[in-house]
Amino acid sequence: MPSSLAGLLSLLAPSFTQPTFQTFSMLVVGMVGRVRDCTVTGMLQSAGLAGEWHHSRAHDFFARRRWEPDELGVRLLDFLITMFVKPDGPIRFAVDDTLFGRSGRKVFGAHYLHDGAQPEGSGQRTRWGNCWVVLVLVVELPCLDGRQVGLPVLFRLFRPKDEQHPDRPSQPELARRLIDMILKRFPGRVVELVMDGAYASKAWQGLPDRVTLTTRMRSNAAVFAFAPEPTGKRGRPALKGARLASLAKLAAAAAFTPVTVTTPGGRERTAHIHAFTCLWYGPLHTRAVKVILIRNPGTSEGFDIALASTDTTATAAVLIARYDSRWTIETCHQEAKAHGVGDPRNRVQKAVERTVPFGFLTQTITIAWYQLHGNPEADLKARRRAAPWYRQKTSVSYTDMLATLRRELIRHEYWAQAPQTTTEPQITPALSPSAQAAA
Repeated sequence: MPSSLAGLLSLLAPSFTQPTFQTFSMLVVGMVGRVRDCTVTGMLQSAGLAGEWHHSRAHDFFARRRWEPDELGVRLLDFLITMFVKPDGPIRFAVDDTLFGRSGRKVFGAHYLHDGAQPEGSGQRTRWGNCWVVLVLVVELPCLDGRQVGLPVLFRLFRPKDEQHPDRPSQPELARRLIDMILKRFPGRVVELVMDGAYASKAWQGLPDRVTLTTRMRSNAAVFAFAPEPTGKRGRPALKGARLASLAKLAAAAAFTPVTVTTPGGRERTAHIHAFTCLWYGPLHTRAVKVILIRNPGTSEGFDIALASTDTTATAAVLIARYDSRWTIETCHQEAKAHGVGDPRNRVQKAVERTVPFGFLTQTITIAWYQLHGNPEADLKARRRAAPWYRQKTSVSYTDMLATLRRELIRHEYWAQAPQTTTEPQITPALSPSAQAAA
């Protein structure tokens, strides 16, 4: 194994016993090097251990050994924040869920669920599989020319409620549990949360003031004026004021102003916005929110999207760009499914609950390794030379990072098999006549 990768994996060694850490390291190498289905035995084969280790050792790592994905994610998050986030800057997280299709009725936690990744209109928006709530750290990496990327760190398996289990948590409630772990781990840091409108629920009530939430609003969201001053009469003071008009009516009577928004990719675009502060009492209770009605330049009536943020001091352009960074979790899910996360065919509970987090964490480790040891300029030049028709390619992709780490693994594999170098010259010089006489 390359020393650069071994050093990165050593940060996670305290979460394992020594034999289990050795298995973990080899399975990470196997998943990185696997170019076909990343099954458990496929990882073992890719690591060059087929026939060296019994396959039960790899299966037992997921199904029986003592380790927790949460502990790995938190340890890795400590390193990521130290290396890639400014000490005095906010920590930004995006949260969403994704479905990994499975087959077989005995797979733990599998249900028929909506799969938003399927093309709209395909008629196959419902699949049998495991739904995972994923929390990613959103950072800007120099190797990506400042482009933002989502690094998955914490995960929860979602199971819908039924008659036998009416107390199962919803997806936003699972996400809140992950965020509470983060807040406990970093008690003094400012945290920014971005999420889709499906996660705007009561689960986020009671967040500390240092945590801001930016999300999309439904078009029929009920907004209210702030609570009036106490009247001094008996009874509980009012928590909210009168209900405001619908967002559509507010947009019809509002004056929109143009603003320039810088996208996560560094490009600039113009949007027309109307912003105001109020209460979104249903999801966020009595916490003030800044509502931004956004109208694209080609739209003259109504609004195209509405955003809400508990960060009432930030400008509209900053909040729009912040919400745009939520797209990093969508690309994170796409890359994960394209490179083997979710491919293992295990069925028992612990194995199901560990293999997908293991794959996501391997993806994070690969990106972190490339930022520390990769050469984006050389890789980008090679990609442009191999495919000159992609003139718009300005930064490396996750596929390029994965290919670079694979080449590094292959290089060290050949170095390990090469014969040891010797300090003796290959050709012994001829002795002089006097030396021959003395001999």
